Amino acid sequence: MPLNITQKLIRTHLVSGKMEPGSEIGLKIDQTLTQDATGTMVMLELEAMGVKRAQTEASAQYVDHNVIQVDNKNADDHLFLQSATRRFGLYYSQPGNGVSHPVHMQRLAKPGKTLLGSDSHTCANGCMGMLAMGAGGLDVALAIAGEPVYIKMPKVWGVKLTGELPDWVSAKDVILEMLRRFDVKGGVGKIIEYYGPGLKSLSAMDRHVIANMGAELGATTSVFPSDEEVRHFLKQQGREEDWTELLADEGATYDLYEEINLSELEPLIAKPSSPGKVVPVSEVAGTPIYQSYVGSSANPGFRDFAVVAQIVDGKKIKEGISFDINPTSRQLLTDLVKDGHIASLLQAGARLHQAGCNGCIGMGQAPATGRNSLRTTPRNFPGRSGTLEDSVFLCSPETAAASALTGVITDPRTLDMPYPKVSDPEQPTIDTKLLAEPLPFEEAQKVELYKGPNIALIPEMDELHDSMELPILLKMGDNISTDEILAGGARVLPYRSNLPEISKFAFEIIDRTYYARAMASTATGGHAIVGGSNYGQGSSREHAALAPRYLGLRVALARDFARIHWQNLVNFGILPLTFVNPEDYDSLEQGDVLQLTNLREAIQSVNEFGVSVKGKDKQILVQHTLSERQIEVMLAGGMINWAKGKQAQMQ
Repeated sequence: MPLNITQKLIRTHLVSGKMEPGSEIGLKIDQTLTQDATGTMVMLELEAMGVKRAQTEASAQYVDHNVIQVDNKNADDHLFLQSATRRFGLYYSQPGNGVSHPVHMQRLAKPGKTLLGSDSHTCANGCMGMLAMGAGGLDVALAIAGEPVYIKMPKVWGVKLTGELPDWVSAKDVILEMLRRFDVKGGVGKIIEYYGPGLKSLSAMDRHVIANMGAELGATTSVFPSDEEVRHFLKQQGREEDWTELLADEGATYDLYEEINLSELEPLIAKPSSPGKVVPVSEVAGTPIYQSYVGSSANPGFRDFAVVAQIVDGKKIKEGISFDINPTSRQLLTDLVKDGHIASLLQAGARLHQAGCNGCIGMGQAPATGRNSLRTTPRNFPGRSGTLEDSVFLCSPETAAASALTGVITDPRTLDMPYPKVSDPEQPTIDTKLLAEPLPFEEAQKVELYKGPNIALIPEMDELHDSMELPILLKMGDNISTDEILAGGARVLPYRSNLPEISKFAFEIIDRTYYARAMASTATGGHAIVGGSNYGQGSSREHAALAPRYLGLRVALARDFARIHWQNLVNFGILPLTFVNPEDYDSLEQGDVLQLTNLREAIQSVNEFGVSVKGKDKQILVQHTLSERQIEVMLAGGMINWAKGKQAQMQ
């Protein structure tokens, strides 16, 4: 039968399971990607598992998140990562080389391959005809060691693109249109595959923008064909030999269908504080802003910066506006300098920052309290910017530039100027000076791991208890993000390799008393939390599961979970349960005590079982969706214990 691109990618990498939506499948992983906010834990996990050498075709460690060095912590961790990549046979992208996703696209991405990354926006490389997925760090560590990754087979959602983008509308508006239509849960359980004649007008980097923010839809990943445009991109990067054509067969079908006429799109914007709150820019035009921020993995291409430079060329931004320019790669920055675009931006009043994630992850450029920030970043979850009570709008580079000139949110179509026509350099800079290649095996084995004083080993974790009485320490609403569970930013992320310290920040955006109450619960057997729908959306950071686990979280009960966080909970021995009867969510209160009995047998024998509420003469029906393999992991108390047990059996 004719196959779509997603089916071809999965079929050629399938090592277990059947390609039936909802069933667990195992996939061989060709490449991995880690970044410094998650990579230190991955390297510690590789060491704990006794891994000698990466078993993938290519694995790369990027330093792009924690590039601000206000003390020794980040600098020490960078040295640890450098030593670990030399020891385990990984590429190492040094600070200043750029954001992982566009740099990986430039230097290592290959059509037809699988890519697993400990960053939720790894899906951006789906623009290259890859099956590129975000995951928790432990899943990536196992992939580096040669193990498959296990996911539930998604439905394939075909999105047909027709027409051509009008002036003042760009790729960011395409993905914002998807979010306007389907919100942050619209892609859950799905892989989005883009096809149709509209693709011809979208560059490889335009496709990167769209694939990147598929994560905000909750999608497993997004996939584009590997066509002549991808071939052109790889040729420009000096890697044409890495190109292979990958197209859907004629007559291929999809589980779901949608169509977007690019010609009908207008400038869009996501209001605070969710990527799904999308409206036309014209609807909020005139709203005052404090900051206009251009950059991030959601708008990483040359044209994304060059069009902004052309819009502000010869002009001056509005007085009092912080106009922040965040280049996404060293290569890109060099080309922007060569073509005079950086000079145009600086002369207009822009602030130029180093190549990296920067303010996107709350690492600098935090906005002032009570002021609006306009950003081309992928997320605007509460507090993600680094300011606790922030007000962040998401938009295209065109809208960001127009608004910087006026000081208010501005529909770029209202500017009194022709739309700048920008094209990529025909011979872009190729720069690998800050990308170190893996060492030969014999030399690698002589490398000693450098561990600064901020690195703490992962504590031992006990197996799943058969009976527990767990107080509900938090009851939360819908769409709780991992940024709210465990914040990012310059204040928190430097402790990423120190679990006891980073745990002090757990849930602080929601309830500052959680840490003290959770620590107290560890002496009495732990605690539970209750969440609404889409619990754990956003970042793949496994610290959002690992830190609460360290603090005694044993059960997370929610209406439903975001994919990556659900897997991270399982990986660290936190039992994820959902309500059989949704109305039971309303009957539970913070402070209630859940009584779970005969739990080990229950999760092995049935998917549904009862949980009593102490002192209320009430029982609620809950369910789990664990596979047989995941049940083994849960019984062992998490993936690390399970992997150790597996290795012991082999010896």
